Amino acid sequence: MTTVADLAAWMDTFAPLRLAEDWDNVGLLLGDPGASVQNVMTCLTVTPESAAEAIDKGANLIVSHHPVWFKPVQRLRSDRADGFLWSLARAGISIYSPHTAFDNTKGGINDFLCETLGLVEVRPLKPGVEHQATKVVVFTPESDREAVLLAAFGAGAGRIGEYVECSYTTEGFGTFLGLEGTNPTFGESGKREMAREQRIEVVCPRSSLAEVLAAIRTAHSYEEPAIDVYPTIVRDEAEGVGRVGRLAEPMTLDAFAKRVRERLPATGLQYVGAPERRVERVAVACGGADDFLGDAARSGADVFLTGEARFHRALEAEAKGIGLIVAGHHATERPAVEMLASRIGKDFPNLTVWASANEHDPLRTP
Repeated sequence: MTTVADLAAWMDTFAPLRLAEDWDNVGLLLGDPGASVQNVMTCLTVTPESAAEAIDKGANLIVSHHPVWFKPVQRLRSDRADGFLWSLARAGISIYSPHTAFDNTKGGINDFLCETLGLVEVRPLKPGVEHQATKVVVFTPESDREAVLLAAFGAGAGRIGEYVECSYTTEGFGTFLGLEGTNPTFGESGKREMAREQRIEVVCPRSSLAEVLAAIRTAHSYEEPAIDVYPTIVRDEAEGVGRVGRLAEPMTLDAFAKRVRERLPATGLQYVGAPERRVERVAVACGGADDFLGDAARSGADVFLTGEARFHRALEAEAKGIGLIVAGHHATERPAVEMLASRIGKDFPNLTVWASANEHDPLRTP
């Protein structure tokens, strides 16, 4: 049986919540972690239309890019504008939101945009912040090594970037003397013993530390395993906000804007800058991200692509001498919601997963 918690854990592996902005509201926002899941719907935003679709098609979980709440909720009633959330709760439908964690993660929305638009040599526009992790060291007899490693890996340890089941082992000798009442795996209580042991090292997210330690102790044959935990600081160079990359073949700003309109559902696209401007280096930040215009300029980008931009931000782009393409919030994020549905379906082939068919861009063009 697949549960809501299983999907939430998968999402946190794909788009770790630690990558979300401090102001954001991400994770499982509504529902029962232990509830069974057979049907999953992804969407950009939970609206009355997408909520009705989820209920009609029997969804158990909605993965909504945008959170349903940003602030504490004081009332949840059926006769209010957000009453559709009450309908979802009554139907037992859970809601998970990855939002800016999905924007920022490797393989997330911004990377998807870069791939769609043909950018190469892509890196974060703003490098990710350092975050705390742990290194777990456990001493085992050789006979326990594989069982302990499998237990630690299964609980979330051993991931370094895109590599999993990472560990390091050295050999040595350990001594111990069991006091009265102990039952050592090797030797006798009351007598100092020496045993050949292996020192196993694995990294582990702080959020998984308790589970990893419990799993190691369960798999270990010693009554009292020797375990050390060291704090570490980690920063993945592939993580960060926005992206900047290069077009394999330079083109004019007008030609690149047309490429964006053709490859994204960007019917209301606008841009700032001379049409004949040469474009090679491109900065990208999905959604309402015009605040990153300065970062784009400092990165040496010829143009900055985002979903929304204020009028004065357009004037700022002109003043800074950087092109600006405003493709639409929906256009820059909705295609990746469809990609996410495919990715979930691939990793959970026993589930029915789809991207909302009723969702639409509320902004229309004549």
